[in-house]
Amino acid sequence: MPSFVNQRNGVFPSVCSLDCPDQCGLLLHKEDGKIIKIEGDPDHPVTKGSICNKVRNMPERVYDTKRLTYPMKRIGAKGEGEFERISWKEAIHTITSHWKSFIQTDGPESILPYSFYGNMGNLSAEGMDRRFFHYMGASQLDRSICSSAGSVGYRYTMGGSLGIDPEDTTHSKLIIFWGINAVSTNMHQTAIALKARKNGAKIVVIDVHKNQTGKMADWFIPILPGTDSALALGIMHLLFSENMVDSSFLKNYTVGHEELREHVRQYDPITVSGITGVPVKDIYELSRMYGKTTPSFIRIGNGPQHHDNGGMCIRTISCLPALTGQWLVKGGGAIKGNSDYLAYNTDRLQMPGLLQDQNTRVINMNLLGEALLKSDPPIKSLCVYGSNPAVVAPESNKVKKGLEREDLFIVVHDLFLTESAKYADIVLPATSSFENMDFYTSYWHHYVHLQQPVIEQYGESKSNVEVFQLLAKGMGFDDPLFKETEEEMIAQSLDNPNNSYMEGINYESLVEQGYMKAHVKPLFPGKLPTPSGKIELYSKKMEEDGYSPLPTYTPLVNDGDFPFLFIPGPNHHFLNSTFSNNEKHIALQKEPRLHMNSQDALPAGIEAGDKVRVWNHRGECELKVSVGEDVLQGVVVTQGLWEDTEGTKRMVNALTPDRLSDMGDGATFFSGRVSIEKT
Repeated sequence: MPSFVNQRNGVFPSVCSLDCPDQCGLLLHKEDGKIIKIEGDPDHPVTKGSICNKVRNMPERVYDTKRLTYPMKRIGAKGEGEFERISWKEAIHTITSHWKSFIQTDGPESILPYSFYGNMGNLSAEGMDRRFFHYMGASQLDRSICSSAGSVGYRYTMGGSLGIDPEDTTHSKLIIFWGINAVSTNMHQTAIALKARKNGAKIVVIDVHKNQTGKMADWFIPILPGTDSALALGIMHLLFSENMVDSSFLKNYTVGHEELREHVRQYDPITVSGITGVPVKDIYELSRMYGKTTPSFIRIGNGPQHHDNGGMCIRTISCLPALTGQWLVKGGGAIKGNSDYLAYNTDRLQMPGLLQDQNTRVINMNLLGEALLKSDPPIKSLCVYGSNPAVVAPESNKVKKGLEREDLFIVVHDLFLTESAKYADIVLPATSSFENMDFYTSYWHHYVHLQQPVIEQYGESKSNVEVFQLLAKGMGFDDPLFKETEEEMIAQSLDNPNNSYMEGINYESLVEQGYMKAHVKPLFPGKLPTPSGKIELYSKKMEEDGYSPLPTYTPLVNDGDFPFLFIPGPNHHFLNSTFSNNEKHIALQKEPRLHMNSQDALPAGIEAGDKVRVWNHRGECELKVSVGEDVLQGVVVTQGLWEDTEGTKRMVNALTPDRLSDMGDGATFFSGRVSIEKT
């Protein structure tokens, strides 16, 4: 296996493993076999040597003294975090003995995997583990916590996860960051935007919170949560009524533009202002700016899709570039995601055909608490890896109540004793990405990366591939598919005849080059993977699926009689719960804050720095307040997922609903409501 492990000193190529669109090229500096410094690869065509503090300080995480070094079994009560060391042999025997027993008495569906992209390596996130649970016949997990609602909505319009090349956005003259704190979550799109601004571009940010991206903008437009589709429809209204549409593009490359023209008459600026909180004059100015500036580019973020109406919201915003013909202009168009350009052979990697019963039940990961407490037949065992559901899943109090079940056998594979791991019966130590062979595909830029091992495996830690190979052996699964090497799995995954963009990208060439770009060309002129082959402003497929065929606005679900809309967004130095237990990153982020409008704080007697109780019918938090004008009245925002420590209540997902979104069965983290009182 190609490896830099045996080279004790030097600088070695790598790639960031975090669930982030940028997927940066890295250089790892080693002395005496240890990473002493991480910097960006200056030769990488997109990330160009700049990296965020999350990754820059990754050595502190890799060598954190709290990192797990050997398997453990629980000896205390669930949640107390009391464990004792055991061998890998005992760990695998204990796990497989329990699973064999559950399969015999309750069937394989009594076992549930719970995972996500804590490590974005494709082998780590969706390789041997998927084969294992397919072969077993375990309950399947619907992994829809992040981007599923928006992906479905965007697909109805554009046919797939296809946008423009972010490298082309240096040519954009108007850049709209819509519902994305790009400074913290897509920093290289920000860097490209700043370069474009030097060439005369204007940067507009539309968001519920004037975060770091909003403060960087030429114009920040605050909007009420869950109303983004109404604003997009209001822009369409003015584009049509003031003749700012590209009639030739609409005729040649879209379906339904005449129906859309009639439909958006109802979304006049006064109506839209009443819905969104955006002043009428700003709706006119934004619409005219968008209609008259070319090339214009919209970076569509994850934020708006985390609402009850999130799928339709992204579907609606994604229609805008078609109205002004921006897809034909270099630097014009949109990006929600670009993962289809780098689509690999998931069937060969995951082997879904190993699942003999195609009617095996599917459990949505957003409903974990409900599933653990009420599934019939019950879930008897939970296997967690690449995720931390006690912190990241909605309605965390319900999730914790489920994890506390004494009859639930829990296995956790992680680098640290996370909040979830404290409930486990068996804890297995995981490798970091720098200790594994894997391949990475960005969902923003167009590069595929190979990660070769750079350092030795930490303690007795093992990769996801190794763990499920051991479990397969322990279960007596003798299919040769469980014995394939990482190199074989990567080579087979990259062989995808259905994706011409990836032609010529294979394992051997990646070993030689480290990263390679897909053969991407502009979408137009061309045919989209929609039923019509065109941009579907009117979608018959949506109508068949029970939705309005035209983009529309639907208010949020009633979440109870609480005065504030609650938005628990990301922060700058964590990524979901990753880094929230590492001292370096905690020191950089300092403490969680609740951002509140001064007009809401004043009558409640709340001042900046006060501690408040934030609560609803699901749970409560206690947080310090930042008071100002960074959010609209009636809206409060927090940043980051913080674990509770002694004497604190900081778990914001105790407050979030576990309702599912309108499309894709996605999470609705941002559609909850809360009350606030000074403590």
